[in-house]
Parts: sequence; C-alpha cells; structure tokens
Amino acid sequence: GAAAESRFISSAKGKGLFATKSIRKGETVFVERPVVSCQFLWNALYNYRACDHCLRALETAEENAQRLLGKSSLVLPHPEQCSIRKDLHQQCPRCQVTYCSAECRQAALEQYHQVLCLGPSRDDPTHPLNKLQEAWRNMHYPPETSSIMLMARMVATVKQAKDKEWWIKAFSQFCNKTANEEEEIVHKLLGDKFKGQLELLRLLFTEALYDEHLSRWFTPEGFRSLFALVGTNGQGIGTSSLSQWVHACDALDLPMLQREDLDTFIDQLYKDIEKESGEFLNCEGSGLYVLQSCCNHSCIPNAETSFPENNFLLHLTALEDIEAGEEICISYLDCCQRERSRHSRNKILRENYLFTCSCPKCLAQADDPDVTSDEEEEGEGETDDAELEDEMTDV
Repeated sequence: GAAAESRFISSAKGKGLFATKSIRKGETVFVERPVVSCQFLWNALYNYRACDHCLRALETAEENAQRLLGKSSLVLPHPEQCSIRKDLHQQCPRCQVTYCSAECRQAALEQYHQVLCLGPSRDDPTHPLNKLQEAWRNMHYPPETSSIMLMARMVATVKQAKDKEWWIKAFSQFCNKTANEEEEIVHKLLGDKFKGQLELLRLLFTEALYDEHLSRWFTPEGFRSLFALVGTNGQGIGTSSLSQWVHACDALDLPMLQREDLDTFIDQLYKDIEKESGEFLNCEGSGLYVLQSCCNHSCIPNAETSFPENNFLLHLTALEDIEAGEEICISYLDCCQRERSRHSRNKILRENYLFTCSCPKCLAQADDPDVTSDEEEEGEGETDDAELEDEMTDV
C-alpha cells in the first residue's frame, strides 16, 4: 500500500502526513498528480512553452537554452540526451493551445477544456476569459505565485463533471482558513489595493464562468475563500527541458577529460543564462495536490518535493530515514532561509503562510534573542518572494 497517509492532528495544526511504514533516505515516498494545475500567465506570455495540461516543457533543451541566452547560434552537445518528442505534440483544433501528447489533449478536454476553450476568440481582448486574464496579469507581476486560471479550471471542472458533488468535495478537502486569515492571504497576493481588486476579479470571473451549481463560489465570501484556498494550498510547479538534459548528461559514463569539458560547458552555460534571464529558468505554474498539501513545514525537513519527470507529477523524496508513524515534513523555506535565526524564519513563515513554527529546531532555539539574523541589514524583512518561489519550483 501507500507509504504515507494524512491524519488530522489538531484544530490548530490541521492535517499532517504520516509514514505508514519505514522509508529509507533517498526513497520516493509517493508520486502525485494534481487535482488541477495551470501554467502562470506571465510565464506563458514570455514564451515559456509548456503543455497546456501537464506543464511538460515543449522546447528541446537546445531551443530552451537558446531562448534563455538570447542566442540562436548555441549548439548543445549530446542532443540525444534531450527527452522532448515534438512528433507527439498536438494542438487543440479550435483554439490552438499546445499539448505534449494526445493523452494530455484528451485529459484536458474531458476535465475542463470544453468550458475554457476560446476557439476563434483566442486573440479577442473583449472575450470575458481574456479580460479576466488581462486583469490578473496587471495585478500579479512576476515572480508569480498563483493564477486566477487555476480557479477557472476548478470551476470548469465542476461545470463539465457528471458527478459535480464529487469534485466539490475534492476541492473542499484542501485546508480552509478563517475569514481573517483569508483576508491576510488575499492581501498578501494582491497588495494594498486588494479589496477593490478582488471585487473586480470577482465580477470578471462571474462574467466569464458563472454556474448556478457553484453560486456560492461567486459570492464575495465564497470567491474570497476560493482565492485563499488556492493561495494557501497552491504548490509551485517548475519544468525545464534544459535541466532534464543536464540530469541526463550528469548520468553519462564519460572518459575523465570529456566529463570535465562537459561539466565546464554546463557551468558556464548556467552562468551566461543567469546574466541574461535571471532566475526565471523554468516553465512555471501551480497545482493543488491532495497529499502534498497535508505536509506540514519543518525547518529541519525529512522530505522534499521535486518534478523530475519534466511535468506536473510531484515526487516526494525522503531526505532522512523515516520510521513508521513518524510525521513527514517538508520545508516551505529555501536552504538560505533555513539557516537564518528562528526569529527571521518565523517572520517569513508568518508573512507568507500565517503560522508560527514549532518544529524541534525552533523549539530548541526558543530562548534565542528575538532579533533577526542581521538586524543591521537594512530592510531585513524584504526577503525576496522570488526566493520562496524558487524553493517551490526547484526541479
């Protein structure tokens, strides 16, 4: 059976994920497919080409590197290590969005795409769905952390479903927040103008997608809850044909000199790309994962998430040996943030995730003075959201 199951811990902590048998360090605890997922809008606009369903990167590793470098003459060695199969790509015949395979095109059509297909209106700025996306992009610049289209896919899924109650129940099992916490999350995602912006989004969302089965989701309270649900539970997804190619190259058995040359080439490539494109290397989006969303945070995590298959399949991997009955925790902070003082860590966690951590590391440091790692460091609170995001979407 499964190596992990979710259990209710307490009303304060909600659910947690626990090992049902002993798991060895390095083992995959589970591979999970999202209930719903979606690429970020700016990411798609900037030509990060991904399958419209599973987010698999669609460019070859070489095309990917050329675009990120802004240099069309770049040639990658070992092209046979690239996993992209362009011969399998398919488009929706009506609206031309691209899928990595016939299976993904079919899966999207069966779950939500009939409702969301723009057909010939794809480039019509007055179409309600285009108005909604445009409004969202104007509120939510990169680094992106969420997408209004994830909510649109949730609505479309229920609209298309024969068993609507099953889906509504599936979405309701994600962690729900109190009204005050919802306000905070919305505020976090939309900034100071949030009340007006949320109302504008709700009206555009209603115009594009209203459905009487889901009328509650379109009320001010229901829409705010839906928005907060996605803000709280959305897991960043990152895919990259270049990083897949690099992993494949790392695994090649090469003579020593060739190995050194290849490693040097790859290191230099990443340095050059960073100069040109900064930290935005991946196709990025977010998804809702039932099991992963039960994982609580720890500053000394015993597991981590990644997307090694270059699509939306989330792998949870053990970082330590985990005994049966032990709670499985991931870190919501990146490596740099985890090394900071308890006060710094909790400041980030409170601002972004609305809780105070009581993991063993934080409890052990409970008597440390309440100053951040470098209180002198000006603007200490401005931990880059990009860093948080990076942790979410590492591939």
